[in-house]
Amino acid sequence: MRLGTVEAAGRARVVAVLDDAHVLDLAAASDEACFADMVSLVEAGEAGLEAARAALAAAPDHAVLNLSDVTHRCPIKPVQYRDCLVFEEHLKNSFAAAEKMTGRPFAIPPVWYDQPVYYKGNRMSFIGHGEDVRWPNYAEFLDIELELAIVIGKGGTDISEADAPGHIFGYTVLNDVSARDAQMVEMAGQLGPAKGKDFDTGNILGPWIVTADEVPHPAALEMEAVINGERWGGGNSRNMHHSFAKIIAHISRSETLYPGEVIGSGTVGTGCGLEIGKRLAPGDTFSLTIEKIGTLTNRIVK
Repeated sequence: MRLGTVEAAGRARVVAVLDDAHVLDLAAASDEACFADMVSLVEAGEAGLEAARAALAAAPDHAVLNLSDVTHRCPIKPVQYRDCLVFEEHLKNSFAAAEKMTGRPFAIPPVWYDQPVYYKGNRMSFIGHGEDVRWPNYAEFLDIELELAIVIGKGGTDISEADAPGHIFGYTVLNDVSARDAQMVEMAGQLGPAKGKDFDTGNILGPWIVTADEVPHPAALEMEAVINGERWGGGNSRNMHHSFAKIIAHISRSETLYPGEVIGSGTVGTGCGLEIGKRLAPGDTFSLTIEKIGTLTNRIVK
């Protein structure tokens, strides 16, 4: 299934995709309480998914919405948000570009190969497909980042790598919009990204969450970034140096993961402008596509 959140008649609705032109309002099709919002559906686990499948099978006419009549919203308001850095090609390309920008040498540290590295981002700044990104007033160099993200479906602590795939609810497209000039300055402090990543509308998910049963583990999905109709780059999620299973096992060491958390893969190789000598301009439209999930399109305004 592909699931999402849309706004219709002034109200947010959890929907399932019927076809390219229609979605099903799950709460209108069923009286299940788990369809109140996406986090509730995730927390309901397999029972919630079964209820959604049953609603899709019935698909009563009164619950069918035309996609042309609704507005996309972020498919889920993350309970927690972490973003990783697991594509070696992206890191090598970005370090080469950063050296030119700053004059400082950069090298991949051994720890990157030994364990997944990640930071915790602002879960309150997420927007969805079709919404505008607002250019932060302190930055001049804005960039996209094409990432695959997972939604945690089953919580747990000290989750084994073998059990970890069973904790994934689904997959979605993540665009981690980045202020590169701010990022280059603050990363010299060796604490992690701050204003390079943290600004309103800077994180984007969507358009859909495809449920984990439709994506064999480990995920091997084609990824592509197109800006104003021009292909910038992309790759395949099979090139993740650390799988999502290893990421979940690492993050959950002595720390509980909860249903509804979102974890990003980090940028796929050539999935951002920094790597290929390009940057965003006001008014640009970017479309990030991941196989099986769909295309996440947004515009940046200044």
